[in-house]
Amino acid sequence: MFKHYNMNQVVLPLDMEMKLDKNDIAYAVNELTESIPDEAFASFSRATGCPAYHPRMMLKIILCAYTQSVFSGRKIESLLKDSVRMMWLAQGYEPSYRTINRFRVHPEVKELLRQCFVQFRCKLVEEKQIEEEAIFIDGTKLEANANKYTFVWKKSVERYSAGLVERSNRMYEELLEKEIIPEIKRESSDELSEQELSSIIERLDETVQAYDEKIESTEDAAARKELRSERKEPKQYRKQFRDFVERKEKYRTDMEIFGNRNSYSKTDHDATFMRMKDDHMKNGQLKAGYNIQVATEGQYALAYDIFPNPTDTRTFIPFLNTIEKHFFELPEYIVADAGYGSEQNYMDVVENRGCTPLITYNQYRKEKKRKFKDDPFNTANWAYDEEAGTFTCPNGRRLWFSHTSSRKDRYGFVRHFKVYECEDCSDCPLRAQCTKAKEGSNRRLYINETWEHQKAYIREKLSEEKTGEIYGKRKIDVEPVFGFLKANLAFTRFSVRGKERVKNEMGFVLMAVNLRKYTAMENGQIPHNQKGKDKKAFDHQKTAIKCFFFHLRLVMSQPHFLLTAYC
Repeated sequence: MFKHYNMNQVVLPLDMEMKLDKNDIAYAVNELTESIPDEAFASFSRATGCPAYHPRMMLKIILCAYTQSVFSGRKIESLLKDSVRMMWLAQGYEPSYRTINRFRVHPEVKELLRQCFVQFRCKLVEEKQIEEEAIFIDGTKLEANANKYTFVWKKSVERYSAGLVERSNRMYEELLEKEIIPEIKRESSDELSEQELSSIIERLDETVQAYDEKIESTEDAAARKELRSERKEPKQYRKQFRDFVERKEKYRTDMEIFGNRNSYSKTDHDATFMRMKDDHMKNGQLKAGYNIQVATEGQYALAYDIFPNPTDTRTFIPFLNTIEKHFFELPEYIVADAGYGSEQNYMDVVENRGCTPLITYNQYRKEKKRKFKDDPFNTANWAYDEEAGTFTCPNGRRLWFSHTSSRKDRYGFVRHFKVYECEDCSDCPLRAQCTKAKEGSNRRLYINETWEHQKAYIREKLSEEKTGEIYGKRKIDVEPVFGFLKANLAFTRFSVRGKERVKNEMGFVLMAVNLRKYTAMENGQIPHNQKGKDKKAFDHQKTAIKCFFFHLRLVMSQPHFLLTAYC
């Protein structure tokens, strides 16, 4: 016996909401979008033309599609026809893929996404899923929608530009020596500007035109042939200078696109070439991409920004400015890994923002190792006499204070050093191991007191129980977000071009990650106290492993046990 089934019977359409599960992710998308104030959608209103789809509806369907790992406009259009949750969110409307693509790159969508993150964080605070005690910052690189062979390198452009300047100056001097054109007025003798190159071309045009008139007015074949031969050289020079003008304009445009970067892609000018980690063995290659900075708490992405910098150090301060301006006030603790540890970053967090940085520096782990502490040539281990103000080298000789020094990096930040110099290194038997200074020069030691105080402050904070525990959460808080993004959501490459459009898409993707996690929590798939359980399980496993290796060493130390076991 079967249940009744008849394809020829008319079935009345029902409300699609009846088909959804109790805790379907569509409800979370709908609730989040409905929490955005109506004023945020006012900029999409138009007084003329055909009435547009409501931006609230468009935001819902794109967010829902991204939670299902659907990022193509055409595939989102297909989902609107066969997905129950998409039909319910769109309420029967079926916008085309062109409408969907135009909406998600619209400049005003940036504000809608910001409102999404603000409202979502408020909801997490109300439900006490986050404590607002600390934020965890980290970055990852994602491939841009650009061909990996469309690179343009700044050093190459600078080299070609210098060659063009040298060659154009040489050819101009040749023109004057051969008296092909008269001398022009120049602003600088070092380089010919684009206007001066154009002026040279005009003079060459006049010279070629004069030869053309002579050739037309001359009837003698031999004379005409000679004139054509003389005209050939100015025409060749004119062709070269026209090429110089085009190339000079191109190099100037390239340098404007570079800005502070070292490369860009011809396909997406805002993308920078970075080394990507393509697999678990960290085998990668240079690809056009963006550096994504994310601030998390409770494994939820609460703020984000896009940067062209391949490294994280220079993105830290601009990202904190973005968080304070557009998302929320900074909490007491700011947690990040050693990639963000620098004198400028520590100074900004402590002095300008009044927060506590829980950020390690590059040598933090290495300083704890025995090899580092026992190395006599490591300057950190050299004895310092506070009364005399001197350091003592491994050979027992003193380094006296010499002078102060300052260094300014290319970004304008100034570091101050105290310079100490050894008494005499000429006959030291340890000279080769201690210094690489030239013969006749003594060993110098540069001490940045501000940096040393900051490192001591970080070591003290991370050694405290409370702050050390907060820093210990970093890996299990921010890293899973990138895992969910790339592995679970399968988002590894942008589908739009341009920094502002990429930023919009990144907002959709990160909010999709948040909604998937939030829905899983509500459905009970991820218990709220899962972190504590995982930590206890890990501690138990670690204890068991220690016991196993202890007994293994005990057995291996007694050979007759092995003989008995063999027999």
